[in-house]
Amino acid sequence: MRIRRLGWAGLEIEHAGQYLLIDAVQNNSPLFSDEPFPLPSAPGGTAAALVTHLHLDHADPVTIGAALAEGAPVFRPEPARGTDHDRTWTAEAEALFIERGIRTHVLRLWEEQRVGPFHIIAGPAIDGLGCPQCCWIVECDGVRVIHAGDTLFHGYWWSIANRVGPIDFAFLPINGAVVDVPHLQPPSPLNASMTPEQAAVAAHILGARTAVPIHYGSIHKPPVYRETPRAVARFVEQCDELGVTSSVRANGDWFTSSDSPLPPQVLQRP
Repeated sequence: MRIRRLGWAGLEIEHAGQYLLIDAVQNNSPLFSDEPFPLPSAPGGTAAALVTHLHLDHADPVTIGAALAEGAPVFRPEPARGTDHDRTWTAEAEALFIERGIRTHVLRLWEEQRVGPFHIIAGPAIDGLGCPQCCWIVECDGVRVIHAGDTLFHGYWWSIANRVGPIDFAFLPINGAVVDVPHLQPPSPLNASMTPEQAAVAAHILGARTAVPIHYGSIHKPPVYRETPRAVARFVEQCDELGVTSSVRANGDWFTSSDSPLPPQVLQRP
């Protein structure tokens, strides 16, 4: 099995010529950034796509639709409920999936699916802005991967470890974003996703063999969206304190479960 970091929170998993996407986006222009990200490797031939939630920086129906094979499923958490304000963050992605004729399939907590060589489990996660979210656990070729979207720190890490451990690769958000937008007022000064230290603790509880940071660096637009300072360096430092192996991966980087972590001088970037 091979894994490729696509940028921001995006991942691509490949085994025996079959591909799976998680939170794949091509750019973040709807969310204050024009940074391009690597495109999926198998346009029109991807076996399935997963989205942790339907914010546009995690669910890009245009990119997903172009990548999927005919009839390939998109797995997702339940739709947002409530008022128009409650659905502000997810309405555009919902509409785009419908507009492009992409059928999505809701998986609820601990539900499982198999697509080709991929065993997929929907795990618990908590969205910092009040939208439905899950984490994804994918097992393939004897390797277990968890992708945590942009969750807050929560008390389900032990349950995940007990149900699906051991975890080989934990992909965890680290940017500790603080958000101030018109439809969420008064604003909260608290982090809407895990801080670097919280992500390292989550990896430790999960018993992750390798912890890989995601969801950092691409979006920092104060006062609307503020990333915590020195996110990568702090994550690596906390992992080191806890005895967790960390591995920082560049956008577009392919690696396998047998790859050794990058050298410390690479990991300690600011």
